[in-house]
Amino acid sequence: MSETNIADIRKEYKLKSLLENDVDPDPIRQFQQWWNEAIMSNIEEPNAMTLATSNKKGNPSARIVLLKGLSNDGFVFFTNYKSRKGNELKENPYASLLFFWKELERQVRIEGTITKTNEEKSTDYFLSRPALSKIGAWSSPQSSVIQSRDDLEKNVIKYQQQFSNGEIPRPPHWGGYIVKPALIEFWQGRPSRLHDRLQYTLSNDKWIIERLAP
Repeated sequence: MSETNIADIRKEYKLKSLLENDVDPDPIRQFQQWWNEAIMSNIEEPNAMTLATSNKKGNPSARIVLLKGLSNDGFVFFTNYKSRKGNELKENPYASLLFFWKELERQVRIEGTITKTNEEKSTDYFLSRPALSKIGAWSSPQSSVIQSRDDLEKNVIKYQQQFSNGEIPRPPHWGGYIVKPALIEFWQGRPSRLHDRLQYTLSNDKWIIERLAP
């Protein structure tokens, strides 16, 4: 695709609006409302979210992960603690999440601190996963350089044999994180790029709602 063609890509947003009088004063409840609408709209993988992290030098990286839990405490996902994101979160325990539901012309951006979930929560979720996903968690040294695909497949065979006669336990290097939000922004596409953006900021345990210019 030429540079000119890329620049010509445009979409006019006109499905809905986002006004201060229409939103919940609590951003978690507001997110839950939008989440329910995303589910009812049959969006494929509505729980897919971009997770952005950075190391102690401030160098950023981002990838797609899946939301696996939501409560007043925050947003939960699971991964390999020894992966690049795990190492960066150890160095710098702050993260940003981004949901993009293009079918509804909506985005939700979340910023906050991040900690590991407790061992029980990580184990409970791990045990609910399909057997091959459990084997995959043992087999992949996530984010590490490997020599070939064969090495990965040999690991799969190794752990399938090791756990062939019993339950597959949770690896000690695998578990959950929870992002506790300090800022949540709701973005609704509007015509002529005059989008609606409402930002919730936590101040002294109270959520402040402000409108941002598009």
